[in-house]
This record gives sequence, C-alpha cells and structure tokens, in this order.
Amino acid sequence: MTQHSPAHVLRPPQRWAPSPLLFASGALHAGADVATLVRPHAWPWALGALVLNHAVLTAAGLWPKSRLLGPNWTHLPAASAGRDEVAITIDDGPDPHVTPQVLRQLAAHNVRASFFCVGERVERYPELAQEIVRRGHAIENHSQRHRHLFSLLGPGAMHAELAQAQDSIARATGSTPSFFRAPAGLRNPFLEPVLCRLQLRLASWTRRGFDTVSGDANSVYRRLTRSLRGGDILLLHDGNAASAPGGTPVILEVLPRLLETLAVRRLQPVTLRAAL
Repeated sequence: MTQHSPAHVLRPPQRWAPSPLLFASGALHAGADVATLVRPHAWPWALGALVLNHAVLTAAGLWPKSRLLGPNWTHLPAASAGRDEVAITIDDGPDPHVTPQVLRQLAAHNVRASFFCVGERVERYPELAQEIVRRGHAIENHSQRHRHLFSLLGPGAMHAELAQAQDSIARATGSTPSFFRAPAGLRNPFLEPVLCRLQLRLASWTRRGFDTVSGDANSVYRRLTRSLRGGDILLLHDGNAASAPGGTPVILEVLPRLLETLAVRRLQPVTLRAAL
C-alpha cells in the first residue's frame, strides 16, 4: 500500500490582478466609450475594435494552455522539473468501476497522483474519495457538476460551482483542494478572480492522451510519452474513460506502461501539491 505523503506547506495564490490582456481590454472599452462620446461618427470603428477584442478573449478561454487570462500551470515549477519530477493527473472521477483499479496500479508502483474530481461524484462515492486520500494521493477541484457550458457561466455561477465542489470534497475527505482544472480546460475572464477568492490555482497539462475519445491504448500511450521530460503534467481520465477493443477502460491498459516508462527514464511522479 502506498504510504501517505508528508505534509506540504502551500503558498497562497497571489491576490487577483488583471493580466496584461484583461488590463488592455478594460482600457480599450473605456477608450471606446470616450471616443463615441467625443466623436459619435467613430462608433463603427469603436464597435469593430470591441468585437475584435472579445474574439481574442474568447480564443484565450478556448485554449486550455493559455496564460492570457491569468496564471496557469502547464508545467511543474522549474525546481520540480530540475528534480526530474512529473505529475500524473486523473480527471472526471471518482468512478466506482475504474478508480479502484487505478489505485491498485498506482500502489503497485508506489506512485502518487492528483485526482481532479467532480464534486457531485465525490458526494455519491465518499468512501472511494476517502480511499484516494488515504493512499496518499491528492484530490483537486474539477467543478461540482462538470458542466459542458462552464466557460459560459458568469462570475456568480462560476463561484458557486467551484465553492460547492470545495465543500463537497472537504466534507467527504477532510482535505481541501489547492488546484482547479476547468471542464475540458475551457474558461472565461471571470475565472481567475474566483480562483483567487477561493485560494485555488489553475492547472491544465503539458500533454494529454485523449483517452476519453480514443480506445487505442497504443495511441494514448504515445501521446503521453512523446518527448516526455521532467516538469511535464500528464492528463488521463478515470471517469468518462473510453473503452479499449476488449471493453477495458483504456486508462487501465495505458497506466501500467506509462508507470514503467517513467521508472526506466528515472522520472519521479509527484502530486501537484508536492511540486510546490
């Protein structure tokens, strides 16, 4: 059985300050208002500039690895990368059929992972969530309901989704998440202020296997291991996992090979919290 990891003192996220893109967007909106008051005939140009600005903001939110809207972990910190550490992150669970098998595979290699869990699934399977934590893994916030329209929520609804998931996970496990991953990695400019209020950090990934859509274990494995190096954050799924041709959730065919590869390459898996 995997031993518990030592406690880590987490530095609180910085207070929210608009990113350069958001600061420029605010200035542009103010400038457009002034321009249309001073020169009303210039409103088509002002409108065009605002439409273009909103298109850029939307594109930034649709790019999971973007830092244009605020801080975003796409790699582990430099010190962690220098120690040849990598992070295995597992999304969309817990799943009563898949997660216990994932935990056994991780325990067989004495490896710890970060599970980005959905709050309502933690409420449904609290014993399984407790087992994840008991084995020394970290449970992080993947929203309360994993809504497909998460990136369209306003600040109030977005705060409610994250805060409810924080409460669901903390009540079930006694552990409060330190990281958040947006459903499908999609977000909008309202997210970063919400994260700061809840003392959460946004984490995406370095490489993903697309194991929710591909049942080809070889393809998933290659996507995760191609140019693999220290500092990488890897993404797999125990919830919503695609099935391999034999009906096995593809993560269960990929994970043992991945863990063996990490051992051969002398890369040390750690939780995101441990990387701090």
